Amino acid sequence: MKFPGQRKSKHYFPVESRDPLTNELNPVIQPKHTHVTGIDQTLVDIEAHIDEAFIARHGLVKGNSMLIDDAAAHALYEELQQHDLITEEFAGGTIGNTLHNYSTLADDRSVMFGVMSRNIHIGSYAYRYLCNTSSRVDLNHLQPVDGPIGRCFTLITECGERTFAISKGCMDKLESQFVDETLVKTASALVLTAYLMRAGDDPITEAAMTAIGYARDGGVPVVLTLGTRFLIEQDPKWWQEFIAEHVTVLAMNEEEAEALTGEADPLLACDKALEWCDLILCTAGATGLYTAGWADEEFKRETSHMLLPGAIGEFNRYEFSRPVRKSDCEQPFKAYSHIAPFMGGPEKISNTNGAGDGALAALLHDMSANDYHRLNLPNSSKHRYTGLCYSSFAQICKYANRVSYEVLAQHSPRLSRGLPEREDSLEEAYWER
Repeated sequence: MKFPGQRKSKHYFPVESRDPLTNELNPVIQPKHTHVTGIDQTLVDIEAHIDEAFIARHGLVKGNSMLIDDAAAHALYEELQQHDLITEEFAGGTIGNTLHNYSTLADDRSVMFGVMSRNIHIGSYAYRYLCNTSSRVDLNHLQPVDGPIGRCFTLITECGERTFAISKGCMDKLESQFVDETLVKTASALVLTAYLMRAGDDPITEAAMTAIGYARDGGVPVVLTLGTRFLIEQDPKWWQEFIAEHVTVLAMNEEEAEALTGEADPLLACDKALEWCDLILCTAGATGLYTAGWADEEFKRETSHMLLPGAIGEFNRYEFSRPVRKSDCEQPFKAYSHIAPFMGGPEKISNTNGAGDGALAALLHDMSANDYHRLNLPNSSKHRYTGLCYSSFAQICKYANRVSYEVLAQHSPRLSRGLPEREDSLEEAYWER
């Protein structure tokens, strides 16, 4: 596993490194490895530039988002291909993006549960999905289905207006027996999206609840990303109770945070949501991002950064502390951190879709690195207490922020490579401070 985030000081990674002078005397110790698991609605994002006649011909409404059936999706896709109108075709899905980015950053295994078309033709969207997913993402547990995976068409007219056509296909047909109990119970985290809880009569909701049960029995953190404010604001009370009962780590943006808590200020929203979970990652657009969670009084560490004003005065005072589950704290208290966009954000934002997924991948990397380190060096002073993450709130902020920037600066929501070893365009002070 690669170490999460750049640091100048020496750390314990990789744990298999040994002194060459004593190599012959000591047996080779194979490191114990970790993984994360997730459930997703497998879909492909297809972007095309079309004219208004195309929209009318396929019965769509300009500027709106509509659900279409498989036959309509097939006819639409065929015409786009026939006239060479497709500009981009990416593997999508919130959890698929997150697991891909995690495996790219950590150079480590993740396991995805979902569905995949049984018969795959070269050049089809199912084929594109597999081609655009990291080889470190284990897709061997996908459920084969007789039909297409999900497709999300983004149709852009000459005026720049975007029209969305979404075909679910078989993406919600995942059944509980295709969720591997052992893999979930031995993972560093189980990652889910709020969309899974609103699949109607399809079995993926039951599969997700089965996985949550496995994670709870194995003491594995359940990570939930909220997905969209429109889903949350339909019944925020239900989501509050669901999070309180099942969720360890919550990922959201400022709009979803307001829909969930009723608080427009991201910091106050995080503060309120901590009554239901243990750790929060909240992206706030041009404002940057926040982390919030619980820490133990005995192991708290004060920041060396400037204390920040806000709805909670000097809220970042203990941002050098490490996140801990509230139930694992002798004297729990709330800790927060914030960081402004990396380098002020990209000069040109190519794509806002997936920046939150990139930030969450960084947090997952830090959580699994903590497990990796504990498995291989259990006697390290790092593990005097049971931390939820390897790094502090402040360091997680920096790492998540850096990964978000990388996603914003490219067109695809999925990273094609990990972060550069040397940051030529970056002041060293970013990672050192």
